[in-house]
Amino acid sequence: MTGRSRAAERFRALYGGSPWHLLLLLAAFVLCGYAASKLLAGDWSGVVEWFVGAALLHDLVLVPLYGGADWLLHRALLGGGAAPGDGQRRAARIAAVNHIRVPAFVSLLLLLVYWPLISQRPGPKYALTTGLTPGVFLPRWGLITAALFAGSAVLFGVRRWRWRRRAKEAGRPRAT
Repeated sequence: MTGRSRAAERFRALYGGSPWHLLLLLAAFVLCGYAASKLLAGDWSGVVEWFVGAALLHDLVLVPLYGGADWLLHRALLGGGAAPGDGQRRAARIAAVNHIRVPAFVSLLLLLVYWPLISQRPGPKYALTTGLTPGVFLPRWGLITAALFAGSAVLFGVRRWRWRRRAKEAGRPRAT
């Protein structure tokens, strides 16, 4: 074994990854530090307030809310336990949960990101800077949410139709 490969093995054993991984991680930390210095150069108290408020709101209010909502959704669609031979029905119910979960997640993420505009409280500089009024964001968010759920429902309907067609074809004897 050469000295170079022995050193690489020793580094991997100590660090747990390749030297390239460490270099990329350090570069990412430098980039994040630069972004944080630029972000905090202006309104640092507002940024700190937002981070603390978001952490508290997320951990103490939102996690229990969407955890409980997801549990209720699972209980409503999946019920108790699965009966033997009920695999396709259970798979369809799990797919239904996911077709509700994904648009809800994207919609809530958009609500969180654009909350100041949706709540029509963007701050004094917004209208001066952009020349726009924030009154259009609530209806647009509602339309995007409706489109997400409608698209997910259409996709789920297509998937169910394909599953039923495949099940019929699997149950039918094949012509040779």
